Amino acid sequence: MQGNTRRAYLIFVAAILVLTVTATAFAQTVAPTATSRAALTPETNEAAEDEEAVAEESPAEEEAGLAAMALPGSLELTVYNQNLGLVKEVRTLDLAAGINEVRFTDVASQIQPTTVHVVSLTAPNQTILLEQNYEYDLVSSYKLLQRYIDQPIRLTTSQGQIYTGTLLSGYDDVILATDEGINIIKADEIQEFSFPALPEGLITRPTLVWLLQADEAGEQELQVTYLTSGISWQADYIAMLNADDDELSLTGWISLDNNSGATYRDAKLKLVAGEISQVVVEKEYAMEDMLVRAMATPAPQVAERSFFEYHLYEVARPVTVRDRQTKQIEFVQAPEVAVEKEYVFQFTSPIYVGLGSAITERYYESAAPVNAEVRIEIVNDEESGLGMPLPQGIVRVYKEDIDGGAQLVGEASINHTPRNEAINLTLGRAFDIVGERTQTNFRQLGERQIEETIEIELRNQKDEPVTVRLIENLYRAQDAEVLESSADYTEVDANTIEYEVEIGAEGSATITYTVMYRW
Repeated sequence: MQGNTRRAYLIFVAAILVLTVTATAFAQTVAPTATSRAALTPETNEAAEDEEAVAEESPAEEEAGLAAMALPGSLELTVYNQNLGLVKEVRTLDLAAGINEVRFTDVASQIQPTTVHVVSLTAPNQTILLEQNYEYDLVSSYKLLQRYIDQPIRLTTSQGQIYTGTLLSGYDDVILATDEGINIIKADEIQEFSFPALPEGLITRPTLVWLLQADEAGEQELQVTYLTSGISWQADYIAMLNADDDELSLTGWISLDNNSGATYRDAKLKLVAGEISQVVVEKEYAMEDMLVRAMATPAPQVAERSFFEYHLYEVARPVTVRDRQTKQIEFVQAPEVAVEKEYVFQFTSPIYVGLGSAITERYYESAAPVNAEVRIEIVNDEESGLGMPLPQGIVRVYKEDIDGGAQLVGEASINHTPRNEAINLTLGRAFDIVGERTQTNFRQLGERQIEETIEIELRNQKDEPVTVRLIENLYRAQDAEVLESSADYTEVDANTIEYEVEIGAEGSATITYTVMYRW
């Protein structure tokens, strides 16, 4: 009896040892870390970005035997109108004497690697850059699955069922070899994957890796400069017309769009207005909210100055520009700007023919009646209430309705506009002012002369008189001579004449002229 008891005890102890060893081995082999499918894509909220910034390096990075890691430091960001940003950052390094491998993380994923410039501010003559690599094979669920082919993983479905087995395929649906056989799990049914570790070669953030040779050990400040795509800016202007349409208040916003793949924290922000030459190897915003802010925001805190042949705008305070973010900063406030509203007819577009050539076909622009364009002109000078360089962008013009709400009356784009230049904005077409253009006579006199007569009727259905500007392009040949006209006109250039026509309330006016073309 005692022998049987002792034999049973020994079998029990052996079984415990076997289970312990097996469990330990399994834990060392799999050691799964739960990673949800959503967590494998970059987060957009601030909390996720802050956690990423302080996250520990992956096992693959820890095993690389790094000699130094560049720590966050001061940051400058200059943004151009042309989908281009210049990043300049200073970080502190603790280098050993000899060759150091340095990993510079949190760079833009759209970095232009050939533009990277590295210099030691502490010991420029004793620190040499031997080699530079840009690593951008970022981790993703697809890449993880491909790296774990023929290796054990664990996954959980949306119904809570857990599968553990050897991954045979992860291209579309996931195929696992388990103890029960081959299991195919539909991709849209998978809730969570678990992998033992991050495979070698995959990284969580784009990284610059350098080999630096230092003559002496110690801390150094390293300045890194590079260009990146995916970041740009434009100006957005909000204008509020007064009741008489002869004055407006103007607020300008810098609209910065960052899709470069990096977040720039507490950066010294500069914006360059102008078009720089580049060797080659535009969004909608919540206008109602911007309009409210434009009426309540204090004076702008953006300094403007000339820089080379461009204009540079510098924000006075540190700015954080997050990846996949549109940021707006006020830079112009002009509460009283004089404007002039006008109605314009321009029935034909300018068509410039070569010297000695002509358009001899008898066709003409006798289309259906058209409505007059509504334009406002602003002179960008101090006398008019402006007098500042205005970068290119979109001007959205509002007018206050009788109930106090602001209604959009039109929008137009402007180019870079220096001081003392005029800005013309075409806001739309006047509902009650109509014009019609007709060719009443056409004669070809010999091989190189044409005589043409045009009649234009302008009608005003408003209950008040209006003044209309009529622009006529004499486009058939370069040599154009007006033989007769029913009204006085201004000769803008050799092929353009302009009339100023007054039309009474609910009235009409007719302009007739004859022109001779020679070539």
